[in-house]
Amino acid sequence: MRLRKNRSMLKVASALLALVLVAAACGSDDDDSTSTETSATPATSGTSDTTAPPAPETTAPPATDAAETMPGEGVSLTMGRADWDTGYFQAALVRQLLQRLGYEVSDPAEKELGPNLAYLAMAEDNIDFWANSWYPGHSSWLVNELPDGSKVGDHISRIGELMVAGGLQGYLVTKSFAEEYNLKTIDDLNNNPEALAAYDSKDPNPGNGVADIYGCQESYTCDDILQSQIAFSGWENIEQVIAGYDAMFAEAFSKIEDGEPVVLYTWTPSSYITQVRPGDNVMWIGVEEVIDDSNPLGREGGEQWDQRPGLATLGTDTCLYIVDEGCQIGWVAADVLITARNDLLENNPAAKRLFEVVKLNVVDVSLQIVAQGDGASPEDLATQWIADNSDTVDGWLAEARAAA
Repeated sequence: MRLRKNRSMLKVASALLALVLVAAACGSDDDDSTSTETSATPATSGTSDTTAPPAPETTAPPATDAAETMPGEGVSLTMGRADWDTGYFQAALVRQLLQRLGYEVSDPAEKELGPNLAYLAMAEDNIDFWANSWYPGHSSWLVNELPDGSKVGDHISRIGELMVAGGLQGYLVTKSFAEEYNLKTIDDLNNNPEALAAYDSKDPNPGNGVADIYGCQESYTCDDILQSQIAFSGWENIEQVIAGYDAMFAEAFSKIEDGEPVVLYTWTPSSYITQVRPGDNVMWIGVEEVIDDSNPLGREGGEQWDQRPGLATLGTDTCLYIVDEGCQIGWVAADVLITARNDLLENNPAAKRLFEVVKLNVVDVSLQIVAQGDGASPEDLATQWIADNSDTVDGWLAEARAAA
């Protein structure tokens, strides 16, 4: 199966609409200003200065000695973040929480990577952690072998429950097109000559005899999973466009607004779902057979791309393919988690405990992403979120300090 890389995508600026909340789960500002000076030097997670910090000079709210403990004092950590802007908020939030424990944490924008490089960078001690893992899909990167014969996964660990089942993902189809041709699944599109002809006449590569669906950006892993699903399902008349995601989305959104046929991979939490609106101008379209661990393309780590059961808690108002267990969307809701170097976790019990206890509400994160799309910086949003959720944050920090 050929991969389509279309570089002629249109980039358009679209005003964000009101947030549409989807059941089962759920940013684009490069402002990296924070109130704390940071360092981008390699991590020194193996050692910590145990000298007690000076007593605070002010006691604005009353605080106990334990609350003022800085277990991260003298420890520098290098943080990465994903190169999709819908992961910027949680990266900024986790950084600021660590800073409140005294850790010196580099600006994650300085190490912005796709998963194809992020896990290798962690394994090779170029970054210490990030808060943008999507499991099980990203598990495939952990089996890669390093020059010394060890595996990437020997050096790093997933930790905590940042957003369990927080990454709803799947395929959206233009609602009017699906209704006209009675499409419930991508299999229906693959097997319907009239629908294929109508789609092909308007898709990114018109007239090539196949339906070119808007897929995923190269290096995001979802491009590999989608390509494996095409092979697994035997979709001979379906091909994936692989390009910069924002450019693809802009072009797809413009077509959807005009009522043209589109099949588009997307995910939440994101602001994308506030523009393409399931139940209004698009619907979630299903797959008849969810990809298993058979690795049809024979890719390294491809067994980890198993998406069973591939279900989401979506109703007939937004989903076209309902089975007994729910909407068979073809993708498992991903766990959005922190991944960190093992030596960081072993030598920094306060950071480890913080990673374990921080949990975010996926709707809350989606609201932050929408605000980010409106121009707010993820750093400012994280600062405000911490202020608005001070009781919860204080509890997390207390647990982290107690573990030191």
